Amino acid sequence: MSNLPNCPKCNSEYTYQDGNLFVCPECGHEWGVDSIIETDKSKKEFKDAHGNKLIDRDSVIVIKDLKVKGTSSVVKKGTKVKNIHLVDGDHDIDCKIEGIGAMQLKTEFVKKA
Repeated sequence: MSNLPNCPKCNSEYTYQDGNLFVCPECGHEWGVDSIIETDKSKKEFKDAHGNKLIDRDSVIVIKDLKVKGTSSVVKKGTKVKNIHLVDGDHDIDCKIEGIGAMQLKTEFVKKA
């Protein structure tokens, strides 16, 4: 087995190297070695308010009372949120909070449980 990466366009495993380029014979896509290094660096690492690394399906605890936009509801400090999903965007966490429903939170307002 070769250590060559799959094609980023069609995910073909039949790629080959031609000088400083990788080539996919199935779709004809060509990409450089530098683009592989850049994609590894671009993976965002999510950290809570205390610097602990967060991953999907973690449980977190809210560290500050948060007003729910558009309602009079408040997510109270100490609320435990289970099974979070990390996403890119202005809010890093998609989750469901019991009694409130689907929400988006920022990692700076939670700590890992």
